[in-house]
Amino acid sequence: MLHRVTTQPDPYEPFLLSQGIRFGELLFISGQAGAGDDGRIVPGGFLAQGRQAFANLRRALEAGGSSLKDVIKVTIFVTDMGHFDEVVALRREFFGAPYPADTIAQIQALYDPAAMIEIEAIAAVRDGQAR
Repeated sequence: MLHRVTTQPDPYEPFLLSQGIRFGELLFISGQAGAGDDGRIVPGGFLAQGRQAFANLRRALEAGGSSLKDVIKVTIFVTDMGHFDEVVALRREFFGAPYPADTIAQIQALYDPAAMIEIEAIAAVRDGQAR
């Protein structure tokens, strides 16, 4: 059975998207960018956006009964691969060993021209956690 994951605010609702879908003991989280609660990309450059994207990812994971430590696979989209070392630093800051499987890809653009990073994830949901 599929369970929709939402947070408040839910910036995905107007676009007919789910922040995440839980299927059994797996949680699939939609791409999380560096946008604050107001929906605007945070100022301060790549690392600020990356930290906000990880904060948004954490919030969506927790809403689905999981956490950053339960992430199995992430895909990180960046608009400039010149930020690769910063991506590694963010991974070090937010993930621990064993590190999740990862794909990092440079793309031409994200949904907002100011966005420089977006992160999607697949995570395990531990028995007994919220649904």
